[in-house]
Amino acid sequence: MANLIQLIANKTWMKVSVISSIIELLDQGNTVPFIARYRKEMTEGATDEQLRDFHEIYSYTKNLEERKADVIRLIEEKGLMTDELRKQIMEAETLARVEDLYRPFKEKKNTKATIAKAKGLDPLAKVLAKADMSKEDFEAEAQKYIKDTGDAKTSVKDIKEAIQGAKDIVAEDVSDHADLRDDIKTWEDKNSLLETKATKTFEETGVYKIYKAYSKKLSEMPSYAYLAVSRAEKEKQLSLNLKTSAERTKASAEKYFVPKNAQSSVCYLIEAIEDGLDRLLMPSIERELRSDKKKWSDEQAIKVFGENLKNLLLTPPVKGMTVLGFDPAFRTGCKLAVVDQTGKFLSKTVIYPTEPQNKVEEAWQTLLKLVGEYKIDLIVIGNGTASRESEKVVSDFIKKYKLDVKYMITSEAGASVYSASELAQEEYPDLDVTIRGAISIAHRVQDPLAELTKIDPKAIGVGQYQHDVDQKYLREKLDEKVEDVVNSVGVDVNTASYTLLQYIAGLSEAVAKNVVVYRNENGLFESKAQIKKVKGLGPKAYEQAIGFLRIKGGKEPLDATGIHPEIHKQVYAFLEEVLWVKKKSLKLPLAVEKYSDQQIKDRSEKYDIGYETMKDVIKELQRPGLDPREELEVPCFKSDVLEIGDVKIGMEMEGIVRNVTDFGAFVDIGLHNDGLVHKSQMANYYVTNPIEVVSVGQKVKVRVLDIDLEREKVSLTMKDGSGTTPTVRPKSAPQENSRPRVSKDNDDDVGESRMRGNISFS
Repeated sequence: MANLIQLIANKTWMKVSVISSIIELLDQGNTVPFIARYRKEMTEGATDEQLRDFHEIYSYTKNLEERKADVIRLIEEKGLMTDELRKQIMEAETLARVEDLYRPFKEKKNTKATIAKAKGLDPLAKVLAKADMSKEDFEAEAQKYIKDTGDAKTSVKDIKEAIQGAKDIVAEDVSDHADLRDDIKTWEDKNSLLETKATKTFEETGVYKIYKAYSKKLSEMPSYAYLAVSRAEKEKQLSLNLKTSAERTKASAEKYFVPKNAQSSVCYLIEAIEDGLDRLLMPSIERELRSDKKKWSDEQAIKVFGENLKNLLLTPPVKGMTVLGFDPAFRTGCKLAVVDQTGKFLSKTVIYPTEPQNKVEEAWQTLLKLVGEYKIDLIVIGNGTASRESEKVVSDFIKKYKLDVKYMITSEAGASVYSASELAQEEYPDLDVTIRGAISIAHRVQDPLAELTKIDPKAIGVGQYQHDVDQKYLREKLDEKVEDVVNSVGVDVNTASYTLLQYIAGLSEAVAKNVVVYRNENGLFESKAQIKKVKGLGPKAYEQAIGFLRIKGGKEPLDATGIHPEIHKQVYAFLEEVLWVKKKSLKLPLAVEKYSDQQIKDRSEKYDIGYETMKDVIKELQRPGLDPREELEVPCFKSDVLEIGDVKIGMEMEGIVRNVTDFGAFVDIGLHNDGLVHKSQMANYYVTNPIEVVSVGQKVKVRVLDIDLEREKVSLTMKDGSGTTPTVRPKSAPQENSRPRVSKDNDDDVGESRMRGNISFS
């Protein structure tokens, strides 16, 4: 364990003592949110994200050490271990290096080399490898291996077969040489070129047109670019070729395998080396390089997706408003659902103000009746099909009747997934799927976190190429991100659905369902202690979860806070002895005076509460159950721009960031298609990662840089005083000239045609 801790210390910013504490906490079954929130003194305040990064490093390092031990054991069992090999294995820093060192000792079946060895040609291969004979003498040596055993598997019919067998064995040795593989892979990882070529089925004006004849160093390709060409390859629109340095590779191999004083038989050795490179090693290296690039691209895409998802889930809830959910459509009509300030469903109907019916006046009368009857404060329109046409109907309606009603556009991504789900059927068994969608649209502004956790994170649509990445890893990382957000906000155990509760640290889906069942059968929870009675909730799960659950108006005042019950006794003592507030008369929030660091330290020591935890206790008493979303701006807005014809070059406007990708951000400015702010237009300095500049749900000021009427796309800039000369391309403009002119690097626009707003192409 000591060796493992030191290895992790070499890879992280953490002290050995902290690493030891975190490993101990994890091994005891503690969750990341619990450790981050309630064990700060043991981790020196490590965040959820830092702890998750640590956990990955810990798991990888642990697996690496276990694999090293396993490989050493396997080689020792064969009696082939040497001191030098053992040293190389122990010093290996990656699993790939360990596997390369083990490669020569693996049992192989039905390779050309194993077939040759079965014929007894291994000794001849060793002679060949020395290259200390003339060509004629080596051929004479090969003559000795000709034999007829009556079995084709062990017979050697002539010199040609003998020499070829020896070459096959050497070729496999070349492929299995760990240092050679490492040398070539390290070089090619930085220098190989990925080239694309259009196939017969390539679509000239399709989304991959910028990759028709593409060449770039694999190491320099952005993740979205690699995922794009990989998808094009799967769709058989492009063929991909990894161009490597053949001359350098051959020279490197000869350095390892050709003796300095080689004789003329070296010609056969060089043929074997070239065969090993061309047939075995290089195809294997190329697969590894592409696999590594794919893994890296997946990680980058998932990181962007996770950050977008986090920001979307942290969108502040719109409180105290009766909301009309408006699910727009054309032929089938717009579905309406009214929900009260608590989210309770009140009424539903369908109107037909859009094509082909165009019953605008009739729709207005229906809306007027709903607004009057239910005192509607806010109309929320989904951003899917017919959303802008519906927005015009709503905007004109509010103006015509001079109503004090606001409206906004929100993402409806995943609403259909929720509508058809088992949970939606349980919640609204008597309602049509389409009406459930309208309710979801309303709820996702009243409490985005509670509503969006009902949906598979992948279906929420704030990523890039999420259908092309490792799906298991995607699900794992997105679930972690949701878990971190849910626990940072906290959950009212008396109102939450099981889909929200299941993200609370320590609670499984089954236990979350049992919480709801218990609540339905026994009434609202009156104290956190009562939650111990829930079926399947053991002591450890209770310890992990309880701090993140809230009970408002219960028997215990502190149950409405994030203060963990394990220190309630000490906190009550602090309240009574320092603040002169008894438990029975405790009303939160409290006007707690501002303490100096030394005062906090003194009180933490007196009441046996950690220093960092004591600071959190004081914050909780001042702002019980603090919701981090309350610190953000409520995303309520309305737009006056509805058609692309209303947009002018140089026009300044406000918009909402709907999606952030590696190459830029998509901003809703009121059009059918969200405008693109390329990363080169985000600031007056070089932007490496757009996530560092903007986030999903953020309001931004933009200026129109370029308009493409043909594709109804708008390029935007966030720069101050950009010197770019914009143009408007008419609808008759050639397709190949219709890309937003925001970058000289084709890579940077990949995906722009794949993505629109926060709904990604699939």
